[in-house]
Amino acid sequence: MTRSNNLPVSVHDERGITGLETAIVLIAFVVVAAVFAFVVLSTGLFSSERGKETVYAGLAKTRGSMELTGAVLATSDGTQITTLTLGLSLAAGGDTVNLDATDASNRTVISYIDDAVTDNNLDYTTLEIVGDQDNLLEQGELAEITIDVATECPTCVVFANENFTLELKPPSGSYMVIQRTTPASLENTVINLN
Repeated sequence: MTRSNNLPVSVHDERGITGLETAIVLIAFVVVAAVFAFVVLSTGLFSSERGKETVYAGLAKTRGSMELTGAVLATSDGTQITTLTLGLSLAAGGDTVNLDATDASNRTVISYIDDAVTDNNLDYTTLEIVGDQDNLLEQGELAEITIDVATECPTCVVFANENFTLELKPPSGSYMVIQRTTPASLENTVINLN
């Protein structure tokens, strides 16, 4: 090579440096793609786990379902309903339901609703007809709930030809809604409201 007075001398060929730069850029792309793939997979796993939790929560909500077994019976004093009695069992595959009326923190709550009155916390008594007498409604058991309407809800006056609703709300699981209409005459002492 010739040297001029002000120009630098090129000693080596620089083609190898271009190949090294290309390899570094390629490795950087691979690393960025791997990090992006990890983020996408982690997000997908997280969202599928959340979806699974939602499905299980929905199943738990419905598995605690109770069902009405037999008739809803009312006792009358001749002019109004004084007590309501109903039989309960668990729906197929349902989880245990606490029917202990004295357990204030974790019990089934019964509400009474009609056109004039709403009472969201009626006291009731539980009698296990079939079961181990522990006030927990379990698979294969039958419980009888009795609500003394005249005592527990003095404002819940149920006369003839009136519609009313009972809502049974277990600590977990779905609500059970029972709607009934009283007959035209309340002369009988015991009335089947089915």
